[in-house]
Amino acid sequence: MQDPRDILRKTFGFPDFRGVQPQVIARVMAGANTLAVMPTGAGKSLCYQVPSLALEGTCVVVSPLIALMHDQLRAAEAVGIRAATLTSADENRDETIARFRAGELDLLYVAPERASNESFRRLLEQARLSLFAIDEAHCVSEWGHDFRPDYRLLRPLLDRFEGVPRLALTATADAHTRADIAEQLGIPQDGMIVAGFDRPNIRYAIAPRENTTRQIQDLLAEQPGPGIVYAQSRAGVDKLAATLAAGGRRVLPYHAGLDPQVRRRNQAAFVASEDMVIVATIAFGMGIDKPDVRFVAHAGLPKSIEAYYQETGRAGRDGDPAVAHLFWGADDFARARQRIGEVEPARQPGERTRLAALGALVETAGCRRRILLRHFGEDAPETCGNCDNCLSPPAAVDASVVAQKFLSAVFRTGMSFGAGYIESILLGQSTERSMTNGHEALSVFGIVSGEEAALIKPVARALLLRDALRANEHGGLEFGPGAKPILKGAADVKLVLPPKRERRGRRGAAGAGGGGGANPVGHPLFEALRAKRREIAQETGLPPYVIFHDSVLRDMALARPDTMAALGQISGVGARKLEAYGSAFLTVIREAE
Repeated sequence: MQDPRDILRKTFGFPDFRGVQPQVIARVMAGANTLAVMPTGAGKSLCYQVPSLALEGTCVVVSPLIALMHDQLRAAEAVGIRAATLTSADENRDETIARFRAGELDLLYVAPERASNESFRRLLEQARLSLFAIDEAHCVSEWGHDFRPDYRLLRPLLDRFEGVPRLALTATADAHTRADIAEQLGIPQDGMIVAGFDRPNIRYAIAPRENTTRQIQDLLAEQPGPGIVYAQSRAGVDKLAATLAAGGRRVLPYHAGLDPQVRRRNQAAFVASEDMVIVATIAFGMGIDKPDVRFVAHAGLPKSIEAYYQETGRAGRDGDPAVAHLFWGADDFARARQRIGEVEPARQPGERTRLAALGALVETAGCRRRILLRHFGEDAPETCGNCDNCLSPPAAVDASVVAQKFLSAVFRTGMSFGAGYIESILLGQSTERSMTNGHEALSVFGIVSGEEAALIKPVARALLLRDALRANEHGGLEFGPGAKPILKGAADVKLVLPPKRERRGRRGAAGAGGGGGANPVGHPLFEALRAKRREIAQETGLPPYVIFHDSVLRDMALARPDTMAALGQISGVGARKLEAYGSAFLTVIREAE
């Protein structure tokens, strides 16, 4: 049995483990069943990769998506791990099975559908197993946001090989979901290691949707690195991708309605890029392991805080600065309430609680990160210093009177008109429609003026968010259950007014998240190293980050090693990569002197 730390240094090139990795690996090495909840970027894969090299036999990794498995396979092979995937998309299945039976694999990646198959169980009996690793383990829980029924069929397989330890891994699971995962996979409560959920390198920003396309164009102008933009429909993806691409940036769409070949080609282009943007439905992201995504933008409300946390967590997996922007509208909440009404009654209270949590996140004048962390049961300081509200504290105003006026106008006009018409009535704007309807004679006509006028649109948004107003099937506004307490003065309506955001031009790497954040973009040696990495990536067909992360190139540019031994001391340069790429990068460094 090899020492895990020796494997970490020689194979992966890292000087030591981080966070809870030592505790997780120690339990695995001792044969104990474990659930590890670790934030994205904390090195979950090392928790099974290192034991797979230290223990005799093959580690079977259950992973939810073929694309994710192939991504993980490339990264494992790049450091010298003997790995293979056994999926419907692989043409070398017979070869993989032969290698597995012969004990020639350290890692075997499979989908849950295959893992629960009886013929696969018989195959496992023909080889020595070291570990079962269940990746994205929140998929096993009906309480999780990515529930996959096939994950719940894994327990009989795991129990058949009772002597083989099992390691479940996830980045996203609240207390209820964690308990369910442990029960479904046969992991004791004392086998749970929770590392925390904080991603301090991600800057969170949330704003009401005004002009979504322009808002995202501004974001792209500030963020030259790779990014993901989530839209809520396939049509929305296509339209937004085309509009953004017209600005000169390489932008491609991704959704299930695309031709499979086009979808695969677009994903491969994004994975290999250093500056591309992909506009996608939420189906995109779990299937990639791209560490250098510099920003994630939501063009609409995510399904839950858990989904938001996971989707934003696809940014900055390399630990460098990244940003997460969410643009929301009151209609997002209206549609979400409608969907809740369509699910089975037993699930509705939980769904309403999830929606209320999202409402608290977008409406808060306080720290966004604090709300996120407290949602997962983690204590957090009052401020984080790296979210929009902490960096530029918003103004909070009491708009209860304007809210009462708005609700009165909705009532007195017969609950048949939209927000724009109600606004015109409150402002006293005479139109042919208002005259025809006789609404200019109402007591609410023209009762809002001055500073109150600027509050009408945010008040309408707040009333819809709080279910004080609902849009009917014809687009008219009518009262929801939250209206009465506001009209009676029993509930306040406080608004958060973010500071005016100035449009800025393209920002260099000195800004947080720009071009890799801390990366010395423009530095001749760093750029030369990136160019060499790009050249090797094209020659080998590997994504640039599989060759070396930006942080490794940054350290090379800073340390300027002049020998293979010195280059091997750079964190992230393991033995296999040193042998494969070391001389090429040393040449670049020497020529730069």
